[in-house]
Amino acid sequence: MSTDNDTCACNAAPKLIFPCSGASDVGEVADRAARKLTREGAGKMYCLAGIGGRVSGIMASTESASMIFAIDGCPLECATNTLKQAGFTNFRQLRLSDIGMEKGESPATDGRIGQVVARGKVVLSA
Repeated sequence: MSTDNDTCACNAAPKLIFPCSGASDVGEVADRAARKLTREGAGKMYCLAGIGGRVSGIMASTESASMIFAIDGCPLECATNTLKQAGFTNFRQLRLSDIGMEKGESPATDGRIGQVVARGKVVLSA
């Protein structure tokens, strides 16, 4: 017998998005794209600083994620390196410099944010 409280937990674990959110223009693009991906339901932006600080609840939630997605603004790969140093190795990455966005030369326009969102949706739907 089914009740209104029955739910499927098939895809209960979230897809977590960790943008670099750095101080540069590409950090802003990564951050704003992650926020938009969250608003559009593609995944959930999560706290990279919590990973760096090894905050237990954030670490546990990340360990149980169905997917981890790092968005790095530049070749320094701060988001990727933070995840790796915390012991996470099974994740996907998008580096904005690989799609033509260069630090100091890529203002956070709607077009650039949209480009990252479109790429992010492809990664997160895989």
